[in-house]
Amino acid sequence: MKAIETTATINESGQLMLNESLGFIKPQRVRVIVLISEDDEINPDETPTKIVIEGIHQGLHEALTGQTIPLSEMWSGINAE
Repeated sequence: MKAIETTATINESGQLMLNESLGFIKPQRVRVIVLISEDDEINPDETPTKIVIEGIHQGLHEALTGQTIPLSEMWSGINAE
């Protein structure tokens, strides 16, 4: 079994409408777990999963292509007192 996290909206008929395609080729039955915020608000401090994944991909690409900064330079100018 494979788990995929995505977002959706519940419409007026109580049906889930996915915000983006899952990209599957063939129709199939799936199990769904619905998590509903009790205060009906999205936490503004929580970074959306899609943005986090994009950041991870960018960081990995930079590391693999040598676009890095030595640790000694990262701490340059930081006063740790």
